Amino acid sequence: MLKSYIEQRLRDKNILLMTHIVIGYPSFDASYKIIEAMVTAGVDLIELQIPFSEPIADGPVILRANQESLAAGTRVADCIAFAGKVTRTFDVPFLFMTYYNILFKYGVDRFVADSADRGIQGMIVPDLPPEEGSEYLTAMNRHSLSPVYIYTPMTSDTRMKKLAEYGRGFMYCVARKGVTGKDTDFSDTLDQYLARCRKASDLPLALGFGVKNRDDISFLTGKADIAVIGTEMIRLIDNSGVDAIIPFIRELR
Repeated sequence: MLKSYIEQRLRDKNILLMTHIVIGYPSFDASYKIIEAMVTAGVDLIELQIPFSEPIADGPVILRANQESLAAGTRVADCIAFAGKVTRTFDVPFLFMTYYNILFKYGVDRFVADSADRGIQGMIVPDLPPEEGSEYLTAMNRHSLSPVYIYTPMTSDTRMKKLAEYGRGFMYCVARKGVTGKDTDFSDTLDQYLARCRKASDLPLALGFGVKNRDDISFLTGKADIAVIGTEMIRLIDNSGVDAIIPFIRELR
């Protein structure tokens, strides 16, 4: 279902935009208003991060957002309830992004079932390789949700093809080695990496880690199917508030 949605949207747009929020940061009310502004501005997918104490793939900006959300008392059940509210209200696909300990403590099958009941369409769990995720993959298949797997520039061609066997919806291509929020070199090297990703999978490709502005989106157009704006969106909200979201996203187009 998620793959079909992406392919249909790509008939009208040459690249899609996926934005990222940390649920409960800076508050639940603000999270809702942020999503409302994102949808109004025309984003195509939204990634909802369930805060975790040790988000190993994330840089300092998203790490701080995780910590502040947790410090304010955010619980997993609150995040699942919030997901149900936004999926009922806004007509774009929402995905959960979090780490495996969240699923493990909640109960993997229960977590997937509750997420599906609330309208979530896919999940990104960066620290759960498919070889160790049979329970997760079985539950995702049972509830028709898309498990999204991650490519990095260090992933071998053989490993890329293996991950593509398990992935659904799209493949998430990390632009560079390291964590979120650092600068990315948008150059021929990234071109070559995306060409390897494209060869390994027939799923749409999302590119994240370091996408900041219109020039980055222009570079990715024709090479990736989805541009992911995560850290830069949180920086924008921290520095300029929710009112800055709509003009920023529209300028990206």
